[in-house]
Amino acid sequence: MAAKSTTRSEGGKVRRVIVVGGGLAGLMTVIKLCEAKVPVDLISLVPVKRSHSVCAQGGINASVNTKGEGDSPQVHLEETAYGGDFLANQPPVKGMAEAAPGIVHMLDRMGVPFNRTPEGLLDFRRFGGTLYHRTAFAGATTGQQLLYALDEQVRRFELADVIDEHGVAIPGEKMVRKHEFWDFIEAILDDSGTCVGCVAQDLKTMQIRAFTGDAVVLATGGCGIVFGRSTLSVICTGTAASAVYQQGAVYANGEFIQVHPTAIPGADKLRLISESARGEGGRVWVPKDKSDARSPRDIPEKERDYVLERMYPGYGNLVPRDIASRAIFRTCFHEGRGIFNAATGRNENEVYLDLTHKDEKFLRAKLAGILEIYEKFAGTDPYKNPMKVFPAVHYSMGGLWVDYEADARGALKAGSPRNHATSIPGLYAVGEVDYQYHGANRLGANSLLSCIYGGMVCGPAVATYQKSIKRSALDLPRSIFDKAEKRAEADYQRILTQNQDAKQPENAYRLHQELGETMLRDCTIERDNATLDRVLEKLGELEERAGRIKSTDTAPRVNQGAQFVRHLENMLVLARVIAEGARNRDESRGAHYKPEFPARNDAEWQRTTLARHEEKGAVRFIRAFDYACAGQSIHVTDAVDTSLVAPRERKYEQAGAASAQATGKLSQKSV
Repeated sequence: MAAKSTTRSEGGKVRRVIVVGGGLAGLMTVIKLCEAKVPVDLISLVPVKRSHSVCAQGGINASVNTKGEGDSPQVHLEETAYGGDFLANQPPVKGMAEAAPGIVHMLDRMGVPFNRTPEGLLDFRRFGGTLYHRTAFAGATTGQQLLYALDEQVRRFELADVIDEHGVAIPGEKMVRKHEFWDFIEAILDDSGTCVGCVAQDLKTMQIRAFTGDAVVLATGGCGIVFGRSTLSVICTGTAASAVYQQGAVYANGEFIQVHPTAIPGADKLRLISESARGEGGRVWVPKDKSDARSPRDIPEKERDYVLERMYPGYGNLVPRDIASRAIFRTCFHEGRGIFNAATGRNENEVYLDLTHKDEKFLRAKLAGILEIYEKFAGTDPYKNPMKVFPAVHYSMGGLWVDYEADARGALKAGSPRNHATSIPGLYAVGEVDYQYHGANRLGANSLLSCIYGGMVCGPAVATYQKSIKRSALDLPRSIFDKAEKRAEADYQRILTQNQDAKQPENAYRLHQELGETMLRDCTIERDNATLDRVLEKLGELEERAGRIKSTDTAPRVNQGAQFVRHLENMLVLARVIAEGARNRDESRGAHYKPEFPARNDAEWQRTTLARHEEKGAVRFIRAFDYACAGQSIHVTDAVDTSLVAPRERKYEQAGAASAQATGKLSQKSV
């Protein structure tokens, strides 16, 4: 029997759900929960408007088909499944593709300043892996515009009173309470293993507090900082996902890490140059003569090798990201044909991304945001000179395993408590922290869409789950929360005090540098088993040395050093999941490429990698497990649902290879 009141606990307190993360996925989840009359505590590591979603540049996909090209949700589904190398369960992808046009129109009504055509219609650009103009955009700052629009909607609920089941406002209680500058430490589990809250730390006072919630939603983003230098913000450490994985949550497809083809090389940070640059006509090339030291403007067309156009004439510069990154990597590393540097006498790991043939007024209207970034950090005018770029770690297709329930049409069943539920009852995950929508490779501009759609699905799922529970978390013994709080406090004191008198302590930042260098060099674009064995050996060394870390900052307030130690310990755990998964999967699929196993092997590996944490940090891969959700016991296997689009070999040499027309002819066959 469910709890009597959906608004108040037995003790009369307001029942809440906790959402951790203030990016697009978190904010949309908050909005949908509030629309379902569920009060929310929103916990964010940074001010919501500084969440990493703000860095997204290119756009959001939706098959609105304003250009009359024949695009449709079915085409979007098929190209997403094809682009993800058939490793994504297809019902969630179908639901996302069908909802996408409505999502873009909703965002338009919220006031997102999307670019428009001269006729006043929403404008759409092409992105990788499709021949259709499907990507709505707001210049080159789409993520920022979407984030600000959703935050404005959440602010309305920050001022809205909680209304009880009798229609009476509860004094002093608002629908949303924001807690910014709070760092998630761990989920709180009751005696049955159900999530009933979380422990977090105030990064200003360093107070550790147990938050009580009928459910917890993690919307904490990706794990790019595991690789040291990446396009991601320094806050994207994956620490929350790692923490709950260590508490028993299943992690899925960790080995699938997207490397974006075009970023500004840098010693400390790799800054993204959006796929929109290629979507608006940018061309990737290197000189045919690898010793050509001339300025790129002095190299005539006939002496340029347009690498992607030559290798993939059907899609050219807009092949999917994994394919483009491998082509650029091969050109620079294996063929030694990166841009020649006369000062050093060697070919650098760089290629040209050229927009100089496009009208400057056109570029300023469509791409000013990213071209300004390039000019600022590279010191070169990209309107007049080709940009120098190289691939960089950008996105995690893998993440916490989450469930779904399909309806009779093969899309997601609205309001099912299973949607976006992790293997820990009461714990949900949404956004880049989950693995749901992208398979082995994400198509450009599907990220913002999956975050928002995921939130739209997750919110109602959590509301349904809350109605199903017999007792609010607020009515559980307080000792459960006190114990979790004290455990986190003791661990924080360990970090502050350990090895303070050691003669040769380790430095957390130095260990992180070694971790990043190892993972970036040996566990990204190309992988081989012998090298991965060395990666795992190095991780073992780093794990041992982490026990000798001395926190260089013991200040009682605003202690970023001690916080980083905790994050590093969690990053090491996640790095092992990624590397073990890569070592285990002996095939090439999407972003996971092993030259010694160059083909996709559906017979053995068209399955989800499911990882469980074992004692002493060991990773155990499983083929099936059972979990409980809203009173149901559910059996899960690693099988991938490909019932909507039949798998076939992924090729982009010919135009239309990923289109619905091509897929439709093949979908009747068993491949």
